[in-house]
This record gives sequence, structure tokens and C-alpha cells, in this order.
Amino acid sequence: MEKQLQALIDKLESENRLDREEWIRLIRGRTPKLAQYLFEKARKIRQMYYGTDVYIRGLIEFTNYCKNDCYYCGIRRSNAQAHRYRLSQEQILQCCRQGYDLGFRTFVLQGGEDGYFTEERMVRLIREIRKDYPDCAITLSIGERSYDSYLAFFNAGADRYLLRHETWDTAHYQLLHPPALSAEHRRQCLWDLKKIGYQVGTGYMVGSPFQTAENLADDMLFLEKLNPQMVGIGPFIPHHDTPFKDQPAGTLELTLYMLGLIRLLLPKVLLPATTALGTIDEKGRELGILAGANVVMPNLSPENVRKDYLLYDNKICTGSEAAECRNDLENRMHAIGYQVVSHRGDSLNMD
Repeated sequence: MEKQLQALIDKLESENRLDREEWIRLIRGRTPKLAQYLFEKARKIRQMYYGTDVYIRGLIEFTNYCKNDCYYCGIRRSNAQAHRYRLSQEQILQCCRQGYDLGFRTFVLQGGEDGYFTEERMVRLIREIRKDYPDCAITLSIGERSYDSYLAFFNAGADRYLLRHETWDTAHYQLLHPPALSAEHRRQCLWDLKKIGYQVGTGYMVGSPFQTAENLADDMLFLEKLNPQMVGIGPFIPHHDTPFKDQPAGTLELTLYMLGLIRLLLPKVLLPATTALGTIDEKGRELGILAGANVVMPNLSPENVRKDYLLYDNKICTGSEAAECRNDLENRMHAIGYQVVSHRGDSLNMD
């Protein structure tokens, strides 16, 4: 069995695709030995295209208001315990100034789906950042918007857009979200973003409630079809003020395994070692890099709001997650043979 599964990994490495049944077998049949075989392949491919560079993105969590009520999310609309905040344009620009001085050349504006940040306000903000930092990439992660809004943001100067599809399967999606949201609409947003010309990022939760190996196989087939420039995956971590508070968390083991598989599926993709990985294991992000990832996203948000952007429990919000502690991050990466670099770090996985 082990040899057969190694042969599937070899096939994935050479052909960059598997069929659905092969994905299911490879996910269900994983073992520690097989994972190490996979990670060696993933590191080789990652270093072929990106060397040992680790790209850093400055994450600015600028609002935790959200109109949606996703069952897994700590900033869901009906969580009355959440301490809400919005950063002003000047506060966001101050985060960019601080980040630029620290060597960041990509800013990621992330927030809930907050009606206060209208198309007009976002366009004004993007133009201001683009004017002040013409050499930087601007990434948005603000959820589902209209085609026209996505186009307006792009024309104002946004380069990249992150929108996790969360799960491809329609029935599974409905178990995680209220009826107002649909997997089909989420996917259409991603196709819209690609059509406009963004560098597009998507991804999914690993170990989310009710998830099966079949769900993960379908997610991999969707990644193959979409062919995004970035893929962000992380373990599901429950939040104490959500309907899924008592559900088991996703595991480090499966998340790392899926990272390695994604690297072989999309060899040139940008692949973050996420904050959630660092939350479930102190060495989680280093292990993510060693599994094939090549991006980390330290937090540039003001210290007084970091604890309020709580999508899940125990999120890292001090120490090495603070952008001020970039030296610690550099030391961590250096200890495993990689180096943090200060440039935009565009994806090589361009159509």
C-alpha cells in the first residue's frame, strides 16, 4: 500500500494532477512515512521555483464588523460578545508606513464584510496606498463583492485578492454557512476576480466540521481547475462564541500534508504558512515552510485591536506575530535554512 501511494505522489509530481479517486486514496492512506516522502518532494519543487526565499506580507486587519453569520467565525454578525472596531484611513496608512519601514512590500487589507467600507471608501483608500507606495503590492481580503466593485478596486490599484472558497461541496458549504451564502456564488466571485486580472488567492479549512476525504478531494480538483496564484489553507480552530465551539479542531498533521499536496499540484503557487498553523503548534509555521509553503503574513495591525480580530480561539496576537518582531521571524526561518526577503514576491503561477 505504501509503495502504491508513493507512486501516486510521483504521478502528482510529474503530471500535476490526479483523479478524484486517487486524491481520496492519497488523503485517506497517509502515514507519517508517506508524509515525509511527500515533504521532500514538495521542498524540492518549492526550491526549484522560489529557492529558499520566504515572502512576507504585512497583514492589516482593518475592521471586524461583518454582515455574515458563518457558523465557524468569531466575528460573525450575531456574536454579541465581539468587541467591534474599524480603523480609519489614516490609521491604515500609518500601518503601511510602519510596514514599509520594516521592509514589507505587500500590504494585505483584510476585514469582515463591513458595509461601512463602501466601494467609494475602498477606492479612495487603495488609491492613497498606491500613490504613497508605488513599488508595493496591494492585496484585498474583504469577501464577496459585485463584479463592478472588484473592477473598481483593480482600477484603483489593487493587485491581488484573497477569497477562500472554504469548501467546494455545496452541501458541506451549507452546513458551515447560513442560507444566504452559497458555494456557487463564492466560486463565481473567484472567476470574476480572475477575469478582471487579479492575482487570485483561494483556499479552504482543513478539518472543518463534517469534512470528509471526498470533500478535500473535490477541493483539490477545484484548485486544479481554477489554477490560482495563491492558496491559503489552515486548520479549523473552534471559537467559543460560535455554534461550532465544541467541534474538534483540525490537525497540524493533515494541514501539513495538504500543503505538500498543493505544492505538487500547483508547483509555482504562493503558499502561506498561516497564523492558524502557528496557533495550533509553536513550530507550526516553520513546519509549514518545510512542507512546501513560501509565504508568512505577520500582523501590522495596531496592537490594541489585534486581540479583537478573533476568528478563532487562542490566535497569536503578540510576540513573533507582531511585525515589530520581524527579527524573531527571520531567526526562525534562518534556523531551518530559509531567509525572509523584502520584495513584492509575485506569484510565478501566472496564466
